[in-house]
Amino acid sequence: MTDQTIEYLTVGTADEARDIAIRSRAATHNDDAPALVWLGGYRSDMTGTKAVELDRFAEQNGLACIRLDYSGHGASKGDFNKGTISRWLEETIAVLRHTAPKRVVVVGSSMGGWIALRLVEKLRKQQGGPDIAGLLLIAPAPDFTAELIEPNLSEEEKASLRERGYFEEPSEYSPEPNIFTRALIEDGRNNRVLQGIIQTGCPVYILQGMKDEDVPYTHALKLLEHLPADDVVLSLIRDGDHRLSRPQDIERMLAAAKSLVL
Repeated sequence: MTDQTIEYLTVGTADEARDIAIRSRAATHNDDAPALVWLGGYRSDMTGTKAVELDRFAEQNGLACIRLDYSGHGASKGDFNKGTISRWLEETIAVLRHTAPKRVVVVGSSMGGWIALRLVEKLRKQQGGPDIAGLLLIAPAPDFTAELIEPNLSEEEKASLRERGYFEEPSEYSPEPNIFTRALIEDGRNNRVLQGIIQTGCPVYILQGMKDEDVPYTHALKLLEHLPADDVVLSLIRDGDHRLSRPQDIERMLAAAKSLVL
């Protein structure tokens, strides 16, 4: 695959400034096709299997592709513990304004699915952003702080949030624990999308594993109920886990991407 230089974009000012890492690929043909935009999950980065395979697909098909790391993730600068949905959404919008694609298909994995849905809402209200031609949501986790974390907090975790401003839990994907801050949880309440009809105005494709222990497949079914006006395809993968990074899962992801972009 063609090497890509990381470009840095400064988002925010003064103490809130952070340098966001971007890897972007220009279209070599299919200039009229939407650019693919990768939005990763919590503590994931743009060098993960799915992100790299999506970029490879873009290169093979002459498509534009934009990947970024949120602040505190991967190659980006900034304090992870300051991260919130609003903050990471702001960075995503800044990257899209900087790279300036006319149309995009947004591929959001886990928390990236939540940010993708908020991105649609934000761009609809603002001027000058790209048109959203499609959404591909992989094990999407909209409202995960309010829907999946808060109802299951132990008394010890609640005490840690009150006293320390965060709590930790072991991670299956890293030797370092997951850290969930009070700011993330409080901001999550202000970014909820599962409270009414979500109008994306574009086709939506959802891939969800039925053996996902992080985001149960019933969460994808709930999301489906909030998308009554859109053309939505939900594929439940009986033996799929949360990562959906096996070769057969990648094939499904790329087939869905192809259906939305070509």
